[in-house]
Amino acid sequence: MSNAESGLPLDPVPAPSAEPAGAERRSRLRRYQAQLLERMHDAKSGSQAAGRELGVQFGASRCLLDLTQIGEIVPWQAVSVVPLAQDWYLGLANIRGNLCGVIDFARYLDYPATPPAADSRIITFSPGLGFNCALLAARVLGLRKLDDMAPAPLAEDVPAWCVQQFLDQEGQLWSRLDLTLLVREERFLQVGL
Repeated sequence: MSNAESGLPLDPVPAPSAEPAGAERRSRLRRYQAQLLERMHDAKSGSQAAGRELGVQFGASRCLLDLTQIGEIVPWQAVSVVPLAQDWYLGLANIRGNLCGVIDFARYLDYPATPPAADSRIITFSPGLGFNCALLAARVLGLRKLDDMAPAPLAEDVPAWCVQQFLDQEGQLWSRLDLTLLVREERFLQVGL
C-alpha cells in the first residue's frame, strides 16, 4: 500500500542535493590550497619573491620586507612584559605555541610608541633566520612590486639593514629592510637595560 492509499502524507520531494555546492566549495578550497603552495614554493625559491615585498608601516616610515625573511602576520595580542628591558622591547607573545620576543619597531626607530589597534600586526621572523622575534607594525600595507617603484638614493644616515629605498607612484619613500642584517645589529641584540 502506498502512502497516498493509506492516507499518509506523500513523501516530500527530495531537496536538490547540497553536493554540488559542497563539491564546488571543495574545488575552490583545492584551488586556493594549490595557489598557496605555489606562493610558498615561490617564496622559498625566491623566484617571484625577488620582485614582491610586504609593505608595512612602522611609525611614519613605510618599509618593505622580503617575503622569504618573514614567517607569519598575526593580529595584535597581549604580550608578557619583561622587566628591565628597553622601551622598544614589548615582551613575549605566545604565537602558535612558540614564545616570541615582540619589538615595537617604530619605537626602535625613535618614533612614538605604536599603540595596539585593530590594524596593528605582529610580523614574525622566518624560522630560517634562527631568531625567535617579531616586529609590531602599525599597519600592513599589502604586497608591493619593486618594478612599480623608482629606486631612490639611500639617505646618508640610514642603518646598514636599510638596503634600498624606493619612491612609489605617489612620491612616497619606501625603505627596504634586510632582517638578516637587523638581527646582527648590536643595539637590536641588547634588549636589556
